[in-house]
Amino acid sequence: MVMCFMAQTPSLKAAHALQGRNDVLDLYGAWADTYDTGFAMDQGYQIPREVALAYQEIGGQGPVLDVGAGTGLVAEEMVKLDIGPVDGVDLSPDMLRVAEAKAVYRRLIEADVTKALPGAPTYTGIVSSGTFTLGHVGPEGITALLDGAAPDTQFVISVNARHYESAGFAALLDDLKGQITDLTFKDIKIYDDRCDPEYRDEVARLLIFRSV
Repeated sequence: MVMCFMAQTPSLKAAHALQGRNDVLDLYGAWADTYDTGFAMDQGYQIPREVALAYQEIGGQGPVLDVGAGTGLVAEEMVKLDIGPVDGVDLSPDMLRVAEAKAVYRRLIEADVTKALPGAPTYTGIVSSGTFTLGHVGPEGITALLDGAAPDTQFVISVNARHYESAGFAALLDDLKGQITDLTFKDIKIYDDRCDPEYRDEVARLLIFRSV
């Protein structure tokens, strides 16, 4: 049974149960205008900051591609760290509309992040926060990003820890040993203590590596 969330109140539970493109567009279309305050702020969503800091720690510079840019939370953190320019790609036009109003991106692209972007690779770094999670993008998204990346592109990709185990990310990384190098992991809490108790202990694994 395919579920549709157009009439539901956006929530983490709904987001983790998405089952396809239409569900994604419906949910995030309804969530876009309240996502930053009603979710990110209220739930203490800290992965965007942690992704940006991890990218800074490995000496990452621009131009950067933010995959699953949403409302621009990662780019806001990148601006604080004086890293840029940043381009963003996301499936949801409504989320990108909110991101555009923040003026933190050089360019925004409405596209499926599981497919290679058109054009020659131009980024020194690729980051992603919250996109590789339950109900969203699986390991195939990393393959697509590598297919479109130039050599020596630095990656910082957050993956929900439960999704990492259930979706086969470890097996993918084993298969990619000839295409990536300097692979390290960093496990961090996704939310701070403001989060609802059901999700307060959720962990994301940062995948930090460089393309060959």
